[in-house]
Amino acid sequence: MSGALVIVESPAKARTLGKYLGKGYSVVASVGHVRDLPKNELGIDVEKEFTPAYQVIPGKRKIISEIRAAAQRAERILLATDPDREGEAIGWHVAALLADLAVPVERVLFHEITRRAVQEAITHARPIDQRLVDAQQARRVLDRLVGYTLSPLLWDKVKRGLSAGRVQSVALKMICDREAEIATFVPEEYWHLDARLAADEPPTFAARLALRDGKKFSVHDGDTAAAVKAELETASFVVAAVKKRRRAQRPGPPFVTAKLQQAAYQRFRLPVRRTMQLAQRLYEGVDLGGEERVGLITYMRTDSVRVSQDAIAAAREVIAAQFGASFLPPTPNLFKNRSQAQDAHEAIRPTDPARTPEELARFLAPDELKLYTLIWQRFIASQMVPAQFDVTDVVVQAGRYGLKTRGEVEVAAGFLRVYREEETDAAVPQTGAQQEEEELTSRRLPPLVEGQVLRLQEIDAQQKFTQPPPRFTESTLVKALEDNGIGRPSTYAQILATIADRNYVVREKGTFYPTELGQLVNQLLVGSFGEFINERYTARMEEQLDAVAEGKLTLQKAVGTFWKQFSGELERAKSEMKSVKRAGVATKESCPSCGKPMLLRFGRFGEFLACSDYPRCTTTREPGAPAAAAEEAPACPDCGAPMLLKRSRFGPFWACSRYPQCKGRRRVARGKASPNTPTGVRCPACGEGELVEKRARQGRRFWGCNRYPKCDFTVPTKPLPIPCPACGAPFVVEKKSARRGLEHVCIAEGCEWRGPAEAAGGNADPAG
Repeated sequence: MSGALVIVESPAKARTLGKYLGKGYSVVASVGHVRDLPKNELGIDVEKEFTPAYQVIPGKRKIISEIRAAAQRAERILLATDPDREGEAIGWHVAALLADLAVPVERVLFHEITRRAVQEAITHARPIDQRLVDAQQARRVLDRLVGYTLSPLLWDKVKRGLSAGRVQSVALKMICDREAEIATFVPEEYWHLDARLAADEPPTFAARLALRDGKKFSVHDGDTAAAVKAELETASFVVAAVKKRRRAQRPGPPFVTAKLQQAAYQRFRLPVRRTMQLAQRLYEGVDLGGEERVGLITYMRTDSVRVSQDAIAAAREVIAAQFGASFLPPTPNLFKNRSQAQDAHEAIRPTDPARTPEELARFLAPDELKLYTLIWQRFIASQMVPAQFDVTDVVVQAGRYGLKTRGEVEVAAGFLRVYREEETDAAVPQTGAQQEEEELTSRRLPPLVEGQVLRLQEIDAQQKFTQPPPRFTESTLVKALEDNGIGRPSTYAQILATIADRNYVVREKGTFYPTELGQLVNQLLVGSFGEFINERYTARMEEQLDAVAEGKLTLQKAVGTFWKQFSGELERAKSEMKSVKRAGVATKESCPSCGKPMLLRFGRFGEFLACSDYPRCTTTREPGAPAAAAEEAPACPDCGAPMLLKRSRFGPFWACSRYPQCKGRRRVARGKASPNTPTGVRCPACGEGELVEKRARQGRRFWGCNRYPKCDFTVPTKPLPIPCPACGAPFVVEKKSARRGLEHVCIAEGCEWRGPAEAAGGNADPAG
């Protein structure tokens, strides 16, 4: 016997734990799930209380054999998978595969991976919590029932390869609803009249028209604006009221998962998936040079703002040492959870606040350091004193009109010394009200007293129009999902990835646009299953899953109630949902050649837009990009005639409208580098040509010499004109892997240099 066997999910976590536990423990990794529902069938016995038929995941048999061999030598088994419902279920599946060995099995939870936390968790081993397992199984069964019944329906009515989901379809609905709001939005005209005023002392300041005859007043047309401006230009401006107050701004709580995803996107443009990958690395452990591997943050999937007393005490020590006692509140700051928070874990925080970002900079990749810095700053700031501002509200009387302004001066930085959210807000679309409040607020006003006469310098009349709601970014969509109680923090990255992978949405300048296909799928699903595919119902299902985890509801009851209603709607939709396979779907877009309506059609190589006057008009174009971002039809490079967008098995392309007399053609620019795009890297083989992007017949990208066929040098990954810092080679290449992320690698013979890419995870081309 070899003592205890500890089973974790990640090999990285296994390496870290192995150093902490030492003799008497062996650590192995399951590398995620070991069992799941079958891939090509429903796998749920609806007649037998929704019993799932689990199978060993293909490719995991070798790992399972290794785990069983280690378990046979162990005196007890400790399941140390992630401390959430998914981790509980993974541990349960592993235990089921080891049940015949008759070795005692216990569950341990590592909320942070430090020596102290690991040793403490081992002493508090417990049985598997079947309630958490049932909650995860209920989610899996529900998602399978929806996905494996709605997806074939879409295959039958639209085309094969589409998918629907209990949560992903609601996210798509939210994006489509927002697009419909924008399309139907009617702008309303309004005017701002701002007076630039001077007092006895500088600075000058602006006051905005707000009142007439003591009542709220606004201007909505140019004639009224001109008349009011003329009155103001001859009026006397007198300070009517001055109100001063002290405003305190309290720090926010430490990050929960959704708020971390939003902040990382807003500040660093890190996609949600990339943020979670980086957080996973920081949680599982980083090699700090001569020290042992250490987990730098607590578990990163949480919706609780609770923090342990030990962590609060450590943060207060750091604040006192680095910033002084004046930045410490008399008692620790405490924060209340949202009503639906599970509170299974602490908020996301550094495992040791004394490890500052500056100390860790040499051990972390650039994006890892960015995320750790964000987490550290937010946590330290959460335990600091409020920021203090002196606010002055002023009303200026000009005849029968009243103008308002506000001055705000920071008198004590407080927690803003460490963390300022204003720095991240530029990436988040602001509402008109937010913009107007910022425009009206001056940072500093001159000394003003009631009755003081002011000098008018100028009147500025600006015409404005109300703006439609902004399209969702990754950050704002995650916020909307969180606010509506849809999904859980651990699912947001997969939701966003799925709707993009299915071509239901495209990203343009960081915002989501629904494609024609996405709008069609949403229209069909909401039309037939609107009772189930909506924000309110999906949030109620999340509450039921929470009730299963708390033991208040059984898996069978939760799933059975849903299925009884859903299955009836499914049978009705099979006969009533309109099939669009052959007829196509009318769109609001007109044919650029003849002006007739365009139809969304489904062909062998995917969906495309085609003129409804076919075959007399053969104009087509690829759907997906918003009209504002679509490339305009170019002139033929051979004869100058207009080109038409055509489609082949290898994708869209521009073809001369005079075909077959002229066979000019070129590829479509879709935001990424077009074939034959230069890289700035000289060919290392011939020394004369330049490496350019090329495309194989199957659509695969590669880079090769532009002197082909005289020079046939190629590389499969994107070359960058950056010299290797180790051997001095003239270029490195860009590589991406699940384990290392995006990095730069030298391919010169005998050189093994590799380093993190500055653009990793955000703007880099993942196909590079």
